[in-house]
Amino acid sequence: MLLNCDMGESYGPWEKGADAAVMPLIDWANIACGGHAGDPDTMARTLALAARHGAKAGAHPGYPDRRNFGRLRLPWPIDSLVLEIQAQIGALQAVATAHGTPVNHVKPHGALYLAMMADDRLLTRLAEGVAAVDATLAFVLQATPERDRHEELLAHTGLRLVFEAFADRGYEADGRLRPRSVEGAVLTDASAVAAHVTRLLDGFVDTPAGPLAVTADTLCVHGDNPSAFESLRRIRELVPRPG
Repeated sequence: MLLNCDMGESYGPWEKGADAAVMPLIDWANIACGGHAGDPDTMARTLALAARHGAKAGAHPGYPDRRNFGRLRLPWPIDSLVLEIQAQIGALQAVATAHGTPVNHVKPHGALYLAMMADDRLLTRLAEGVAAVDATLAFVLQATPERDRHEELLAHTGLRLVFEAFADRGYEADGRLRPRSVEGAVLTDASAVAAHVTRLLDGFVDTPAGPLAVTADTLCVHGDNPSAFESLRRIRELVPRPG
């Protein structure tokens, strides 16, 4: 089980997250590409930090909406949205190439991620857009009870699909994430996160309707969660590094 974290979300002098403390604990770093957060300086610093600690770097593109941190769904034409995401991936790839660091994967951010998991057409078009940029990239999407169907839906893209569960988020009965506006959507207590992860490692997630089977390849902790470092420290004790 890999651990991934959303990072590189600072902007200019404004710092967000505890990237330096968190990076040694994770396997994959999802780096903001200048859409919802991040800038070239932050990308470069985060890429260097990932390389220093042996974490694989990935692109974390989202709606270009800093005001709402990419957590508000925008009514964009799908063709324009795909181009926007391709441009954000390209921005990180350019900085990564200049610093001799490969880009390993793509994981959409926030409202865009939730939108694609609720809309097969959007999910397919985004995956096709990623493949058109670089078909060797892994594509991260949520592990739900529909994992097999999603694998079949996206098989034609040739992308390596990596399915993730969320260590610090509450789930709904259908296996989707609980909206952030609902109580219990974000787990900010490290002990609660560890208990949640223990269930995930057993292949289940607790929902209002009872336990639900979930098969994941990677666990995500959000870098802007105030308990990110302590949560990851505890999770790393539960999840040994891949040998």
